[in-house]
Amino acid sequence: MEKQSVEQLQKYCTQLRRDVLRMVHAVKSGHPGAPLGCAEFFVALYFDQMTHNPDFQMNGNGEDLFFLSNGHLSAGWYSVLARSGYFPVEELVTFRKLNSRLQGHPATHEHLPGIRIASGSLGQGLSVALGAAQAKKLNNDDKLVYVLMGDGELQEGQVWEAAMYGAHYGIDNVIATVDYNGQQIDGPTEKVMDLKNLKAKWEAFGWEVIETKKGNDLESVIEGLEKAKSLTGKGKPVLNLLYTEMGYGVDFMVGTHKWHGSPPNDEQLADALSQLPETLGDY
Repeated sequence: MEKQSVEQLQKYCTQLRRDVLRMVHAVKSGHPGAPLGCAEFFVALYFDQMTHNPDFQMNGNGEDLFFLSNGHLSAGWYSVLARSGYFPVEELVTFRKLNSRLQGHPATHEHLPGIRIASGSLGQGLSVALGAAQAKKLNNDDKLVYVLMGDGELQEGQVWEAAMYGAHYGIDNVIATVDYNGQQIDGPTEKVMDLKNLKAKWEAFGWEVIETKKGNDLESVIEGLEKAKSLTGKGKPVLNLLYTEMGYGVDFMVGTHKWHGSPPNDEQLADALSQLPETLGDY
């Protein structure tokens, strides 16, 4: 996919947020908070950083791969997949509906292009990404594997088993990103189960760690991903701590866990959309 200007990429971020809000509102279910906070990440990844092909092949040979471990961010991922050509944008209207390919958590049995694993049972995505990255090494494939996790997800033990595995085997063609917004469904992470110093923890597990402090600034997100890429191939897996704000872009949603899994009502949707002007055309 050709590189686009920051101005054009920003339009995708705004439209992704509109898509997410309309999708979860239409079915009165879903998770708007974190997808709003990760809009810049999704757009930077799919429209600027990854080498990928919307003519989807499950094995992904010769292209970068992405796995969404925190599968409840599905609305944001579906938006960026559709708008980068994996399936028709109009299909977003089927989100979470009966017999839809766009399940509430990504699934594979509907054969939706872009989806390689079922996800949403938290803690598993890093293990899959490391396995895929090892497969690329065995196949002499020089492309990278990306995975996104939530910060609350790091309370799952399997994440740390995978972290040990990745460092021990020097799987240095993987870039794991943690959406570090400090919120999870039951409240702030520091109150549910404090994560303490994540940078120090990942470094202690043998990972190369970078911090993207402005996770809702598109240029900073791109710069962070480029830095992460520059650290691959040097014997260590790479961890990108992406500091975001849940609900970013909508004034009454930002910075609170209350919108982790709650859809807006009609009045709230109208208010939210008034803050996010249509940029690429609603589905």
